[in-house]
Amino acid sequence: MKLHELRAAEGSTKNRKRRGRGRATGQGTTGGRGMNGQKSRSGGGVRLGFEGGQMPLYRRIPKRGFTNIFGKEYTEINVEALNRFEAGTVVTEELLREEGLVKQVKDGVKVLGQGNLEKGITVQAAKFTKSAAEKIEAAGGKAEVV
Repeated sequence: MKLHELRAAEGSTKNRKRRGRGRATGQGTTGGRGMNGQKSRSGGGVRLGFEGGQMPLYRRIPKRGFTNIFGKEYTEINVEALNRFEAGTVVTEELLREEGLVKQVKDGVKVLGQGNLEKGITVQAAKFTKSAAEKIEAAGGKAEVV
């Protein structure tokens, strides 16, 4: 393959209308913008959400709640998912990511208490629910808050 043989993949490009290049093109004079008005002018047009002076929808509908800027968002995992590890393993955030149990860790991992744990393992996480910590310790493991 040579440089002069390069072509775009089939269907990846479209012919653009060459506007304002004379009457013969079919898009001459006003270039498809019509005669007058805000949208015909260069740089003209209305902002996003503008409804011609009517109160816009995003201002008409009621608002609820707020976003706590200090709130922490934990990635959650259930105790039953930890059964795949061998007894005596130290389960960390990195190990969970390698195994594919968690994808994106935000402010840490929180272990929830759904299911049962059969093996004694040490789990290191940011938070544990009371039932999760009890189940880990009942199986002979340790729940360590990191």
